[in-house]
Amino acid sequence: MTGKLENTRNIGIMAHIDAGKTTTTERILYYTGINYKLGEVHDGAATMDWMVQEQERGITITSAATTVYWDYNNENYRINLIDTPGHVDFTVEVERSLRVLDGAIAIFCAVGGVEPQSETVWRQANKYNVPRICYINKMDRTGADFMHVVGQISEKLGTKPVPVQLPIGAEDEFAGIVDLISNKAYTWDETTFGRDFFEIPIPEDITELAHEYRMKLIEGVAEESDELFHKFIDNPDSITEVEIIAEIRKATIQGRITPVVCGASFKNKGVQLLIDSVAKFLPSPYDMPAVIGINPFTEKEEARHPDPNEPFTALAFKIATDPFVGRIAFFRVYSGSLEAGGVVLNSRTDKKERLLRIMLMHANKQNPLKHIEAGEIGAAVGFKDIRTGDTLCDLKHPLVLMSMSFPEPVINMAVEPKTQDDFDKLSIALNKLAEEDPTFQVRVDNETGQTLISGMGELHLDIIADRIRREFNIEVNRGNPQVAYKEAIVNTVMHHEVYKKQTGGKGRFADLVIEVGPADAGIKGLQFINDIKGGNIPKEFIPSIEKGLKAAITNGPIVGFPIESVKVRLIDGSFHSVDSDALSFQIAAGIAFREASRKAKAVIMEPIMKFEIITPSEYMGEVTGDITKRRGQVSEVESRIGNQVIRGRVPLAEMFGYVTTLRSLTSGRATEMLEFLKYDNTPKEIQDEVLYKIRGYVPAY
Repeated sequence: MTGKLENTRNIGIMAHIDAGKTTTTERILYYTGINYKLGEVHDGAATMDWMVQEQERGITITSAATTVYWDYNNENYRINLIDTPGHVDFTVEVERSLRVLDGAIAIFCAVGGVEPQSETVWRQANKYNVPRICYINKMDRTGADFMHVVGQISEKLGTKPVPVQLPIGAEDEFAGIVDLISNKAYTWDETTFGRDFFEIPIPEDITELAHEYRMKLIEGVAEESDELFHKFIDNPDSITEVEIIAEIRKATIQGRITPVVCGASFKNKGVQLLIDSVAKFLPSPYDMPAVIGINPFTEKEEARHPDPNEPFTALAFKIATDPFVGRIAFFRVYSGSLEAGGVVLNSRTDKKERLLRIMLMHANKQNPLKHIEAGEIGAAVGFKDIRTGDTLCDLKHPLVLMSMSFPEPVINMAVEPKTQDDFDKLSIALNKLAEEDPTFQVRVDNETGQTLISGMGELHLDIIADRIRREFNIEVNRGNPQVAYKEAIVNTVMHHEVYKKQTGGKGRFADLVIEVGPADAGIKGLQFINDIKGGNIPKEFIPSIEKGLKAAITNGPIVGFPIESVKVRLIDGSFHSVDSDALSFQIAAGIAFREASRKAKAVIMEPIMKFEIITPSEYMGEVTGDITKRRGQVSEVESRIGNQVIRGRVPLAEMFGYVTTLRSLTSGRATEMLEFLKYDNTPKEIQDEVLYKIRGYVPAY
């Protein structure tokens, strides 16, 4: 075990579905000695896919954390590893993992290349400035093309991919790897499941190519410093392996390049060199900038460095429910240290929390720790109130770290228990699941009294319903999935609201004038602008007005769908020295918004999805014709080894049950991928259909 923070790597594995994330993780566990046998995804035996639903379906649903140790260059490295899902419905798992990681391995299929979810996870990593290395997997598959995928990474992801390895052969003839830094070639022994690998001479047929790419690599490294440039001019071979690695590492951490390696995880080739690349190129906590937070008392920014002697600061990035120990919070420690049983401050609730047990996680197994410190990722039990994104800090040095933003759910489904006795149990179960997953929401419809659950897609809600049955032992009836529509204000109106209430003694009074209209481009939710001049409304009442408006926009004026975005300007108002208080202005703001939104023209908005369909060429006409019938728009078509890749956008409302239709159109040979793109105005005839379904009639506009 290593105690050196410079030898610690906090990394995640991210990719499109079926690129081989979990298989690669299983190989890493095997070669690092954590596992003594290989667990396969298709057998339901993968260590990191520990949920029953994951084992049955062969997909990753929840991110799983583990810690492995690896010897490289006479140093022992500790790698904290998180395997994330590839399915777009579980994108929250990728988002919150990347928030706390220092580096990532982006895996690409050597055949599929850069796919839609690859682009999504890449953007998420860009958001948090996470350095990456690219691993082109499945080099043994028919149609594998290393250079084509490198080109796609450059074109579609806007990064500068730098191959540090080349494959020896491809498809059935994939035999090994050339390491361009050491200028050596390696092959793997399949009889030992790839545990043993050997150095071989670089094959003659790729000697020229390897020399060309090695020279490109050395030339790029030489441009990084004057000293190396002079060395390169005199003799390119005088630049040492250590110097090459140091410059590649520096450029990777700064986000200027992305090293590219390759392999075939399922065939046990290339994984050891991938782990070496993690040690060589990805940052330790020391290499990352200090984390910045806001002191809640001074409201000034403060920095926390990865130093065990600084005040304790950690971010809770995931909440899970365990049947034996209850609520588990996963957290990343940015500074300081903490003993098991120690007390921390939750800066959201401003309350103390005692961490009864601190643990190191290995999938769903818990290994107790006596102590945790800066740069480490752990989990703890004992929290009374904890949510994803909460900052845990030293009692005397409070800090609020930047939390995480999550996408809005786009699909609703009504659920009810099969027996009345389970009604309260269902409510508790749904609240626990909502605590774990910020993209899963629960609400009760005011008009029908139904319990509605909302999520990112049909699979997401299907998994939730399955978990309710298995983990909480509650049988539920499910309604058909429905689109999560929203509303939007189209034009701008002014409204004057006077709220008075006299019941004997102190009354209530609030007077305000607001302007309600469309929000500025790119703003979601409430855009509140305070234009009060001369203290007509005291400053202390302004937050209450904003609070009242935030509550009001959850019910739009047409049928009560939430409002997607709206701008509200507070223009004028007055107050009473005795009867006015914060609650009066909060209530008045809610009434004012409801009245103003009724006067303004409103429209219903629907979620629009980005799609990618991969179909054999002979079914191209049927598939595009069907998409057009569903109000879809095809934006591009790309040929890919006997298949056509069709991309475009389509309303979610038209895509329920589409998988079955696509299978029948293409004899089961096509695949589809949907990802949320944006909310857009619903055409009038579709809006009328929605209103008729909900109300039984279409009101006059």
